[in-house]
Amino acid sequence: MEDQGLIKKTVEEYGKENVVVVLGSPDAESAEIFAETVTTGDPTFAGPLAGVSLGLKVYHILEDEVKAQIDQAVYEQQVGMMEMVLDKEAICSSVKRIRESLD
Repeated sequence: MEDQGLIKKTVEEYGKENVVVVLGSPDAESAEIFAETVTTGDPTFAGPLAGVSLGLKVYHILEDEVKAQIDQAVYEQQVGMMEMVLDKEAICSSVKRIRESLD
């Protein structure tokens, strides 16, 4: 809930066109919920983004577009193991589906 408030404040300060959310959720279901929260609003109606449609671009750290933006050694050190053990395809598909629903 605290993160939702921080995201809302950041968007108010910098504008949604200047904010991109990068998730690190460990499974497709939680990634989808978090992606939905920062695009169309908190689906649980429990946090500061309940009913607030920010329409933010959202990616997962495992997506190739994000990986390409990070120094390879840093990525391997910080994310490499996660990429090997998680269901990358399912996670990335969930987040991409939410992101593309904005277009």
